[in-house]
Amino acid sequence: MTTEMMSEAALLPEDKIEFYELEKVRFVVKDGTGLDIAYAYEDLVFSDHALFIIQFDGQSTNSWNCWFNHECNAPDRLALLRSLATSANLNNVQLTYKGTYEITQPEGKEEIIVKFTEI
Repeated sequence: MTTEMMSEAALLPEDKIEFYELEKVRFVVKDGTGLDIAYAYEDLVFSDHALFIIQFDGQSTNSWNCWFNHECNAPDRLALLRSLATSANLNNVQLTYKGTYEITQPEGKEEIIVKFTEI
């Protein structure tokens, strides 16, 4: 098998690499809330203090989902969501509130579990 044939075989049509606009998320979050991004993993972007997660919806680069930490009280959640949505809208992004999440860490393990609860 030649190198060219190997390259073609490695790029199957159903294999698709997603590239997300992390800098745009960083700008919207900073502009809307004054917070920074703490961590990004696959399609999830965690805010400082784990107050909320921005999730790319996989359909459009300009459509994001927003999940709030279950410990964030309702008035603060609403205020943050309004600020985020305003900043997102000004940057041509549709932000959708999806629900809450909870992070747990199994004892003795170096991993976390994120449980989403959709509204």
